[in-house]
Formats: sequence, structure tokens, C-alpha cells
Amino acid sequence: MSTAVILQPQYLPWRGVFEQIALADVYIHFDDVQFPQGRSFTSRVQVKTAAGPRWLTVPVLRGGRQTIAQTQIDESKPWRTEHLRTLEHAYARAPHRDAMLALARDVLDPAPASIGELNAAALERIAAALGLHPRFARSSAHPSAAKATQRLVELCLAHGATRYVTGHGALAYLDEALFAQHGIAVEVMEYQLTPYAQLHGDFDPYVTVLDLIANAGTEAARAHLDSPSVPWAQARAAAASSERA
Repeated sequence: MSTAVILQPQYLPWRGVFEQIALADVYIHFDDVQFPQGRSFTSRVQVKTAAGPRWLTVPVLRGGRQTIAQTQIDESKPWRTEHLRTLEHAYARAPHRDAMLALARDVLDPAPASIGELNAAALERIAAALGLHPRFARSSAHPSAAKATQRLVELCLAHGATRYVTGHGALAYLDEALFAQHGIAVEVMEYQLTPYAQLHGDFDPYVTVLDLIANAGTEAARAHLDSPSVPWAQARAAAASSERA
């Protein structure tokens, strides 16, 4: 069984994205969808600091209806320097601070024109550091007029996937029957949110994966990517039970 994960490119995303990558044979950057109009994780992520959570935001040039792959980074602002400085200060006392900062500098050193390219390249570099090596692809390499679930099915078929792993939010919109018609099983992430030693107060599982790397190191971090996926029907039943409770 070949497993596909399809996600919009996110900036230095949280641990859960890499838990999906850990389950994937092919990971598809969904980069030809429209760039979100409001605030989103496409161009920002949170880090923990001594003063509380702080957003790292990549400035972009907005120009109406444009895809993530088409959205240009605004390089008139020293955002890379600011982000690295924030990481240096936030993790000054983290045991694996130097390894995390070396990785952060590595992924931020190139200057791709688009946010889609930056996010995809950074994610692949971090995944490699964590020992994750699926086949990476981009939806823009397979252009199509299909929308919603049909588009996801097309991408799975294009890459020979027989299982599709998605997040819990898909329970609200995904047409699972359409996947089944094409012989593709759908599974949903069951995030464990397992705590690890973390700086700055109560544990927060939703900050950038760089937090995990700074606190645990790249080798130990792999063991914290421990969330499984469960069959669609099981996830639906659990969600329904939760709503009734």
C-alpha cells in the first residue's frame, strides 16, 4: 500500500505536519491552490518565548487571486534576520539550540522568490534532518481544473497512492466515498500531542517543529513523531461520539 499526504505549504510548521510525513510514501506540496486571503500558516508560525507565544511572519506581496506558488516574498524587509534573532533569543537556554539554529540558517539562507518555494524547500530540508525521506512532489506539476475532493483523488492516482492520510478537519468536507470509488483508503491523523521537555511554561504542542529540535535534538525528535492514523470510519465514529458527549 502506497500512502500519500497532500498539504498546502506551511512556514516552518508544527510537529504534526512531520508526523504525517512520517506516514507518507509520497508527500505532495499542494502549491497551486489560492493563497489564503486572511492570516494563515502559509506565511507564519508561532514560537515560544519567555514573554509568551510570538509569531514569525514572512512578508508577501499580495496581488489578487494568486496561488501559493505564485505568491512572491517581500524582500524589502529584513525578515530573515529578525526571525533568526527571535529564535536565538527564545531558545538561548535550549540544550540543542546550536543544532536548531544551524538548521534554521540553512533553510532560510536561500532566497527563493515565492513563499511556496521557500516553504517546500524548508520542509524537505527539515524532514531530512529528522530522518524522513518520502518522495516529494508538487501539485503544480500536475495542473488540473478539478476542485475539492476530485482534485485530491487525481493527485493520489497520479502518484500511485492507494491510501490517503489527512487531518481531522477533513471530516467536515471530504467526500470519502469518491476516494473509495477509486480504490483509495482514507485515514485520519490521531494526534497524540505527546509532551517533551520544553522551555517557557506550560507545554504547547502547536509551535514550530524547530521548538522540538531545539529542546530534544534531531535524533531524539524522531521518536516524538509518534501519532498514528486511523481509518475514516473510526475517525467519524469518534467525532460523532465526542459531539454527543
